[in-house]
Amino acid sequence: MVQSYLRHGPTQAFGLVCSASSNAVFNGKLAYVPALEDVLVWDVKKGAMLSMWHETGHRAEVTCIQPSPQSDVFAVGYADGSIRLWNASSGSVLTTFNGHKKSITTLAFDERGTRLASGSQDTDLIIWDVVGETGLYRLRGHRDQITNIRFLPSSSDLPSTSTSTAPGYLLTSGKDTFVKFWDLSTQHCVQTIVAHRSEVWSLDVSKDQELLFTGSGEGEVKAWRIDSEALSTGLRETDNGEVVKFIHAIASLPLASRHRVSQISFHPTQAYVSILSHDRSVEVFRIRTEEEIRKKMARRKKRAQEKKKLGKLTEEKEEEGDPEITLVNMFTPHLVVRASGKIRSFDYGADEKTVKAEFQLFIALNTNAFEVYTVPPPTKSKEELPVATRLYSVDLPGHRTDVRSLCLSSDDQILASTSNGSLKVWNMKTTSCIRTMDCGYGVCSTFLPGDKHVAVGTKDGEILIYDVASSTLVETIKAHTATVWSLHVRPDERGLVSGGADKDVKFWEFESKVATSDSVSKLSPSDGKILSLVHIRTLKMTDEVLSVRYSPNGRFLAVALLDSTVKVFYQDTLKFFLSLYGHKLPVLAMDISHDSKLIVTCSADKNVKIWGLDFGDCHKSIFAHDDSIMQVAFEKDSHYFWTVGKDKMLKYWDGDKFEGIQKLDGHHGEIWALAVSHYGNFVVTGSQDKSIRVYEKLDEPLFLEEERERELEQLYEAGIAETMNREDVAMDIDAEENSGHTQSAEVTAVSKQTTETLMAGERIMEALELADNERDKFREYEEAMAKLSEDDPMKMQPPPKNPVLAAYNLEPEEHVLRVIEKVPSTALHDALLVLPFGKVVSLMHYLNAWVQKGWNIPLVSQIMFFLLKVHHRQIVANRIMRTTLIPFRKHLRAALQQQKEMMGYNLAALQYMKRKNEGERVAHFYEEEDWDEDRVRARIMEGKKRKRVTLQT
Repeated sequence: MVQSYLRHGPTQAFGLVCSASSNAVFNGKLAYVPALEDVLVWDVKKGAMLSMWHETGHRAEVTCIQPSPQSDVFAVGYADGSIRLWNASSGSVLTTFNGHKKSITTLAFDERGTRLASGSQDTDLIIWDVVGETGLYRLRGHRDQITNIRFLPSSSDLPSTSTSTAPGYLLTSGKDTFVKFWDLSTQHCVQTIVAHRSEVWSLDVSKDQELLFTGSGEGEVKAWRIDSEALSTGLRETDNGEVVKFIHAIASLPLASRHRVSQISFHPTQAYVSILSHDRSVEVFRIRTEEEIRKKMARRKKRAQEKKKLGKLTEEKEEEGDPEITLVNMFTPHLVVRASGKIRSFDYGADEKTVKAEFQLFIALNTNAFEVYTVPPPTKSKEELPVATRLYSVDLPGHRTDVRSLCLSSDDQILASTSNGSLKVWNMKTTSCIRTMDCGYGVCSTFLPGDKHVAVGTKDGEILIYDVASSTLVETIKAHTATVWSLHVRPDERGLVSGGADKDVKFWEFESKVATSDSVSKLSPSDGKILSLVHIRTLKMTDEVLSVRYSPNGRFLAVALLDSTVKVFYQDTLKFFLSLYGHKLPVLAMDISHDSKLIVTCSADKNVKIWGLDFGDCHKSIFAHDDSIMQVAFEKDSHYFWTVGKDKMLKYWDGDKFEGIQKLDGHHGEIWALAVSHYGNFVVTGSQDKSIRVYEKLDEPLFLEEERERELEQLYEAGIAETMNREDVAMDIDAEENSGHTQSAEVTAVSKQTTETLMAGERIMEALELADNERDKFREYEEAMAKLSEDDPMKMQPPPKNPVLAAYNLEPEEHVLRVIEKVPSTALHDALLVLPFGKVVSLMHYLNAWVQKGWNIPLVSQIMFFLLKVHHRQIVANRIMRTTLIPFRKHLRAALQQQKEMMGYNLAALQYMKRKNEGERVAHFYEEEDWDEDRVRARIMEGKKRKRVTLQT
């Protein structure tokens, strides 16, 4: 009989406040921040997480977040090149765009939110139609990662009858030192500027669309003027025969630091610009008005004249007329906001309708936290300079640094985690942080018997004992002279053992001692007694001790050393029993099974070895991970064990059959820590990405053969998708004569094959095959019946319908339509690319049938035009589709004309309702007030008829 195991599945990730993989967005009340593969929504004032945007099965990290001008819509870019549009109120995915091959680096919406531009590490720029849910075109020109995108609205409105694409301009910057200016109506780059000597990391445009700021990797900010006059006339030549330039250099803006300028952002409503050019600070500049600058210049001139009269100045250049306003005069340093950690990004809060000119600055940190600062308006006096004050900070629900160790209480209700600087205690049911205590660099930890205390071993060689209930440090014991690498409680629960980098194994016993008067007040126990450790003996070793472990029966003590060996001693006499040789690099962790028969060791040499504890024989050596294996632990009452490694994987093994049971991914950093439930229900992991993840045992059985087949299928499908997405076989749909020159084309179509699109294409092919067979079967039956007379005894019943069609009571044409309608609109074009030409000919027949019946005309048109574009050469080369296309053209034109008439009728009805509404409002004013018609219309245009008050709950 085939042995089955129980499958484990990820349930939740916690301990994350704000990861450093992406920028964060703030609207004045709510913060939308990345949390590895999810987006978290925080109420900044309360410090509470309101919701999590999570898509099941999706593992790629969030790399960019961009709010849309349309309310409640956000575009989120991921490391796998996909973009998802999320609805903020429901927390669900509206649509998914797939077109980039590498990580998304920047996103931008146009002013109406109908188009989305995305830039990626693959150097491509893609324009997406948000309403139609399709990729419009791909623009190529940058030679390195695109870092920023900004839309510029076109000043010249195209007529409604124009066949040109939506107008507008686009500014992009890249790590190739270029800033490119794209004309979206012609889909070409019209100006390329070599902006800086190093990478251009940031870019932003002022509110009036006249100034452009760019920031480089060498700490330089340059200002550029956008020529609005040239934009309105378009691309043209001057009298000298030179092409008109749209962007002109002005000057550089001096900064306080020369670090990389990673973000430049103009305030959306107030006259401020903020620049992030230092790890821990944001420089805020105030934009002076022309009047302010003139006054300041006049004061300067007056002072200079007074000094001249006093004879302090020997020479003075006379200025003719008004002096020219320089960039330095216009942008004056206001203040510097200094954060508590390294800054990842910043954003402005929503502009509240207040009299004060202050604003809020939201800062997302690299240290798994975020802060909100209030930036005050400029002060009149020179003595009191404006200082930014920290308003809110959210940092408690997560560690600032890597999670280095985990330990569970005996009832699995409480989890303790340590990192460099803090010990946190978590409620496993609610996954909320219930205690945070300061500690040194905690490397190992364990709950002490009774679950009231936690012992932490630090890098300084100390063992710290904390009382969980009162969140206090009970005692600090200087146990070792170097790092305490391992702690383990004795099976009889009367003491523990510690191993350190000072080559000592020390044995300790628990003792309750009377606390001093000042320490009693801090503790919760009323009897005034605290738990302490008493050193009873020391075992000197020849090398650094990396791990210590008691056998569950209390007979043996295993000690792993830096020389790659494991020594086993008798626990009571400390006599040497066994030495386990075999690992090429040091053993980082080990565990002993519940029956004390097996010991499993994991090493930096990427191998796991299973040994018998009776004779020290190596049962099996398994190449388990692609990098160092950090922790290993047996599951309760079994020989199954778990391993975690620096390759970001958690793996489940059978220690008797020496087989891998399951691989679980999820972490985006090296996994340092592992804790297995005392009841075998779940496993917890802690990682360099600062997250703690729980994997729970499910009721679903797992068979090893099926698991291997599934892994092979995933590899095969990923391989097919990768092959089809290769540049040398990419299909250039738009350029016929440019075959063989796909790479050099500046504009190409947007297509990317994924596992989903391949499966969708296969489903369409299956539906076409099923429908074709059904039609052929009934046509043969009708032909056979046509040859027989009415009263011929050979007349027979029609053949039975296909079970699938019979079950849903569908005709073949309806079945094909239903299958195609279920394909997401974003994946439809890529799914149609999978179809061979034979199936395309078959699909054309169904398209004709749908048009005649008036079924989903927009979808039919979309499919038809795409197929004609893709297979144009084959359609022209043979006449096989002539019989289908001629009647199809006639039917489609009639159907589209009907659609046009319906839309025109609806539009006219809406315009009539609008006029009627306006007429009623005018009449209402006439009745209420004694005004003439012109005054009433002016009042209505001002929108003052009814004052609306927005209530915020």
